[in-house]
Amino acid sequence: MADLTSPTAPCCSPQTASSCCEPAEKAVCCGMAAAPEAAVDIRETVRERYAVAARAVAEQRGAGCGCEAVSTTIAAGQQVFGSVLYTEAETAGATSAAVEASLGCGVPTAVADLREGETVLDLGSGAGADVLISARRVGPAGKAIGLDMTDEMLALARANAAQAEVRNVEFVKGYIEDIPLPDAAVDVVISNCVINLAADKRKVLAESARVLRPGGRFAVSDIIADENMDDATRADLAAYTGCIAGALTEAEFRAQLHAAGLTDVDIRPTHRVHAAARSAIVRARKPARAAA
Repeated sequence: MADLTSPTAPCCSPQTASSCCEPAEKAVCCGMAAAPEAAVDIRETVRERYAVAARAVAEQRGAGCGCEAVSTTIAAGQQVFGSVLYTEAETAGATSAAVEASLGCGVPTAVADLREGETVLDLGSGAGADVLISARRVGPAGKAIGLDMTDEMLALARANAAQAEVRNVEFVKGYIEDIPLPDAAVDVVISNCVINLAADKRKVLAESARVLRPGGRFAVSDIIADENMDDATRADLAAYTGCIAGALTEAEFRAQLHAAGLTDVDIRPTHRVHAAARSAIVRARKPARAAA
């Protein structure tokens, strides 16, 4: 998902952060909330920041005092997240509002090879763009399910679906680490720059494998940390790609996908989002038959 604390936003700069926002607003907007020393609740922090982003979209204004809770650009001003990554053909089925509210780092629906009649699950579905695109591709006989933990994002997605007059979609509240679906319930799992936000990525991938049917496909866009990233850069990367949870290296992503029981892993970088990280399309498959 896109940068949660834009380093170039005026509210969040060191010179103005102390006075720009109200204290309660600054905690969300600028990532300066005091947290218990024992632990930081990553999930709740992510949820609150994306709630701010959803409210900003719904109210058609920036979040807080001119700084965004979620930014789609890097420090140089280049837009590397969001709607700019989609071509017009790739957005068929989604409303312009849903696409413009996208905070992803790629277009997973472009490589998921969606087919008529399939059931698709989008992890961290946000404003619903990829769900609506998927719904069109799987057709009336298929179904697209969006899973998100943020009430504000779910409300935004449902409004976008209603505007698009799409019937074969469902938006479900829940956590990607504990997917509220039965085993072997879907043909395809997609997500758009969400797994890097999870504190327990291993569990997310295990849950993805669990809900996939035998032969099912995993196709996500996510952030991949460079292999040679040092600890200082990894800490800095947290402010750019997820702000808190950080990103896996390609080797770590491959290992965790294999540990989840997925095969045919294919990781293809698409564009750089940081001096030490890239966006990538990550694909894998659940074996048609369980290993003996």
